[in-house]
Amino acid sequence: MSERRAQVEPLAALTALFAVGVGLSTYALVVADAAPPTDRDAAGPALAAVHDEVTVRGVVRPARLDRALDARPLGARLNVSLTAGGRRWGVGPTAAVHGDRASRPVSVRLGPGRIRHGRLGVVVWR
Repeated sequence: MSERRAQVEPLAALTALFAVGVGLSTYALVVADAAPPTDRDAAGPALAAVHDEVTVRGVVRPARLDRALDARPLGARLNVSLTAGGRRWGVGPTAAVHGDRASRPVSVRLGPGRIRHGRLGVVVWR
């Protein structure tokens, strides 16, 4: 009987293990990129883009809300709402119940020298 039965050189085993790991990683990346985007991952980036459109020097200006619709993701609908000081502003179609939602606290300019805490929110759906 041979004492070297069913043995593999360590370098060959490590090379095979590396090849399998690379193959699985490549497959996982391709599958993740091939999946169509869903509404669930659209609100965060849309909120960031809307915030950039309506903010001047760190303060949201309600008069600029119309520009927020330019931040709409391709092929999606966007509703933007802003609340501050007991007032509410909104643009876009009526928000869908099933849409992806995101919001963040902001400072809102209500008039010259009048800045209040508020909330900027978006709803994105297809």
